[in-house]
Amino acid sequence: MTAAPRARVQRRPVHGVLLLDKPLGISSNQALQKAKWLLRAEKAGHTGTLDPLATGVLPICFGAATKFSQLHLDADKTYETVVRLGVTTTTGDAEGDVLQTRPVTCSAGQVVEVLDAFTGVIEQVPPMYSALKKEGKALYEYAREGVAVEREARRVTIHDLELLEMQLQGQTPHLRLRVRCSKGTYIRTLGEDLARALGCGGHLTMLRRVQTGPFTAGQCITLEALEALPENERMQRLLPVQSLLPDHRPVTLASEDAARFLGGLRRRGDWPDQPRVAVYGPPAGGGTEPVLLGSGHTVAGELIAGRLLSPIEIQQILETET
Repeated sequence: MTAAPRARVQRRPVHGVLLLDKPLGISSNQALQKAKWLLRAEKAGHTGTLDPLATGVLPICFGAATKFSQLHLDADKTYETVVRLGVTTTTGDAEGDVLQTRPVTCSAGQVVEVLDAFTGVIEQVPPMYSALKKEGKALYEYAREGVAVEREARRVTIHDLELLEMQLQGQTPHLRLRVRCSKGTYIRTLGEDLARALGCGGHLTMLRRVQTGPFTAGQCITLEALEALPENERMQRLLPVQSLLPDHRPVTLASEDAARFLGGLRRRGDWPDQPRVAVYGPPAGGGTEPVLLGSGHTVAGELIAGRLLSPIEIQQILETET
């Protein structure tokens, strides 16, 4: 007896941002696909990969919000992490095989000195177990084949490196840290480099992203909690598309200028030069709030379009809000 075919999910246009608390043990893409299925969304993308070992803030952009996801790929991030001292692994985290075990002989004073040395602009060599590509192939694919690929060091900024807990004795010597850093920072590499500088080596046993840009872990929902909600309440967890533009200066256009701006035409006005502008049109459909049209910048009194919503996307957003 053959099993009955599974009913296909009826997809729908969904626009907005879901702040997800990614669980341990699954990839960012798996988390995205589950959230997309729960909302029956047509289009979705996330704003910065978290390893399966990592948990925490993973903003997922749906529909029109995907046009602004790059802004949060570039945003500063804050992590909490635990570096197990004295044991190095093949991957720099607890998922890898143990390479070497060494005694931990550093002092508390040396830990403070090393943390100071790694604060500010530093250079990092990306790890082999990463999604960076070399000749069209991810580095982790080379690593799984046992092939080491030369990687160039990259400059990143560690804005703040806070010591939350220190245990240098006992069975599991470790450091618990809070790291606020620029985009492109590999916390696994930072942990390995810190432990190497302390003379004992080490690897990450825990990694949690607690903030990305303006979004914090306290604003997030878990997949489990999202699934437990009635379907109509799941949609209420979405932030509007403009939540991705908190540092953009708002500019509101009248109807005629709004239509021309959506067509990609420059508009003239009494605007100061601004590199980041969020552009709105007048309220529509009996609403009271201006309608997001897209982003752009102003220079010499001209408003120049950047990323634009389509008229269909705007209409779908308005229909959702009514």
